[in-house]
Amino acid sequence: MTGGVVGAATDKVPVTVLTGFLGSGKTTLLNRILTEQHGRRIAVIENEFGEIGIDDALVIDAEEEVFEMNNGCICCTVRGDLIRILGTLMRRKDRFDHILIETTGLADPAPVAQTFFMDDEIGSQLRLDGIITLVDAAHLIQHLDDERPEGVENEAVEQIAFADRIVLNKTDLVDADQLAEVRRRIGEINRLADVHEAVQAAVDLDAVLDVGGFDLTRALDLDPAFMTDTEHQHDLTVTSVGIELPGELVIEQLNDWLGELLAEKGVDIFRSKGILAVRGMPERYVFQGVHMLFDGTQGEPWGTAERVSRAVFIGRDLDRAELEAGLRGCLAVPVPAA
Repeated sequence: MTGGVVGAATDKVPVTVLTGFLGSGKTTLLNRILTEQHGRRIAVIENEFGEIGIDDALVIDAEEEVFEMNNGCICCTVRGDLIRILGTLMRRKDRFDHILIETTGLADPAPVAQTFFMDDEIGSQLRLDGIITLVDAAHLIQHLDDERPEGVENEAVEQIAFADRIVLNKTDLVDADQLAEVRRRIGEINRLADVHEAVQAAVDLDAVLDVGGFDLTRALDLDPAFMTDTEHQHDLTVTSVGIELPGELVIEQLNDWLGELLAEKGVDIFRSKGILAVRGMPERYVFQGVHMLFDGTQGEPWGTAERVSRAVFIGRDLDRAELEAGLRGCLAVPVPAA
């Protein structure tokens, strides 16, 4: 066990909101939390932005209960679902002693935090322990500087502003000067949150769990309408394209296509990920991309499961037909489009 459980001092179950922009490393940290020996029983609520779910396959097979929410963003369209899941968890809270909510990369954490103060039943049994924000050291500044139409939120700014702890991840991808600049920009937005530098989201879990960090007074200082303002607007030019494709892909063609695609359009493709069936590979091929960077690893064996590739692209002004045609062009045996 890696430290005392502060939540034991109260009857309320602590809740951690894990947030951060697309590709910042939230699922990597979640997997660390689920696999390290810390003595906590954790229920996980996972929200994914995308037409088809990929993250469920990226989260390790753990004993903890995992609830998926894939029909919209947890901060707005599926907040009702969040309340219903929390209600279900409260009726079986003898099975766990901590709840972790992983938001989408495009979520504003403030409306999620509101839930624990505006719903009396939830507030009486659960307490918001803290908002933990993952930051991608290599790509943060471009997202902070991303110009939005008037009235449209910059989620990367909101995620840092409301953070109680910040995990400054992927520090191995930047040099010392770049890292110092990222820290300076974070400090301009939030000087109170502790910042923990990390590679592969490797942080001491005592720094992110049971921190007792969420301060309602500070939230109201940041946003006086925190308790009353439930309206916000996402950038509607940012969408997702999900592709499901039976058959096997040729790895060389796949790497060439992904490389060219992300080199040409990686600025606008914020996130790409997939679980793919590759010819001659008995395991699932897991690829993950953040802007122009992408990597592939071997996943679980297919066994007798049908070999179907699933990929998701999230970004601005995506061309669905082009993406589908590109992936289809990597098939070992061409299959006509439906």
